[in-house]
Amino acid sequence: MKTPELTQISIGSPQWDPALHALALRGETDLEKVEDIVRAIVKDVRKGGDRAVRDYVQKFEKREVKDLLVRDYGGKEALASLSPQLRDALTTAAARIRRYHEEQAKQLISFEYEEEGVTLGGRVSAVERAGLYAPGGKASYPSTVLMCAVPAQVAGVKEIYLACPDSNAEVRAACYLSGVTALVDAGGAQAIAAMAYGTESIPRVDKIVGPGNIFVAAAKRLVFGQVDIDSIAGPSEILVLADESADPNVVAADLLSQAEHDEDAYPLLVTVGENTAAQAQQALKDQLALLPEFDSQGRKRRSVAEESVRRNGMTLVVETVDELVDVANTLAAEHVSIQMNDARAIANRIKWAGALFIGHNTPEAAGDYLAGPSHVLPTGGAARFASPLGVYDFVARTSMISYKKSALKDQAQAIVDLARAEGLEAHARAVEARFK
Repeated sequence: MKTPELTQISIGSPQWDPALHALALRGETDLEKVEDIVRAIVKDVRKGGDRAVRDYVQKFEKREVKDLLVRDYGGKEALASLSPQLRDALTTAAARIRRYHEEQAKQLISFEYEEEGVTLGGRVSAVERAGLYAPGGKASYPSTVLMCAVPAQVAGVKEIYLACPDSNAEVRAACYLSGVTALVDAGGAQAIAAMAYGTESIPRVDKIVGPGNIFVAAAKRLVFGQVDIDSIAGPSEILVLADESADPNVVAADLLSQAEHDEDAYPLLVTVGENTAAQAQQALKDQLALLPEFDSQGRKRRSVAEESVRRNGMTLVVETVDELVDVANTLAAEHVSIQMNDARAIANRIKWAGALFIGHNTPEAAGDYLAGPSHVLPTGGAARFASPLGVYDFVARTSMISYKKSALKDQAQAIVDLARAEGLEAHARAVEARFK
């Protein structure tokens, strides 16, 4: 089969507006096509508890599971079993992620002030239990465990449960480093439902976070309201912004670093001028041919990246930096890599992105593993209104209100007038009763 390449469209061409419009709507994942299946799974787990979860693990994961909740998961032993290099890498990553989120936690402050006899404020409290999800299947993601569990632990969550199908030593080691309380040995929609509603062995949690496939995303949407969730995550995506200063080999390497995640991933490139686009296109084709077909666990890699490029890979060619910035803000991508002269100034003009990778020496892969901020990011344009996962996702805020009698007397008539204007007589009388 012919090596796939990025579809190239130039600004001003007839294809430009339709292509940009379609990309801007890429977040409309068709969850409806699996929603009926997932709704049935959620209903079964809510009613059948552990038995239903085990049945679905047998059906979808093709394995039997004895203990759905594993508290003694051997995390310390798993860490010791790793090679010294990998053990050091995981330990370093955990420490850096922790430092970043400890800085972030300083912004979570309770406050209080008094105004004319009324004391007002806000209190911040960590949720009691958090449920995390780390995917299995196409890859193993100990990094996702760190990126979800460390912020929860820093926020002060007492119990942290990780759902991960058939976890390996790397995942269990990451659990140990990030304070995971116990493992839920199940994946998919059944694991989400079990954590949302609780079963005989799996505690009900207050918040569920972490990425997963379309079944996991649909389940998270269905249980929202019963528990809080972080987001409905779609396929991974990267938007590389490049000018003549960019190294085409680096551009291609960053695009493929996301393309290898999933066949539905979006490797996107915006260039100022066609020369940079052409060089990056050739470099991408050359590098695709050299990617290994399988990883060390026998999972497909090159064919996944090729299909991602074939389905969703695109180069958008613009004429000016202003046009490039407009495209970046329209797409509001998960990862935005700025490989341009004056990258910092351009970063300051990009309003919406999950994470910005600024300058030629900042690979997106650093953010995935070691930089510090969580790599759980809004996808599909959701960066217009959503944020990276952080300590603020694991807390609830409470408003605090206390009136002195004299202050209530001063405001009573206004409160009563507003209540009666809305036809809520009992509201008005609840104020008046305090002065009879």
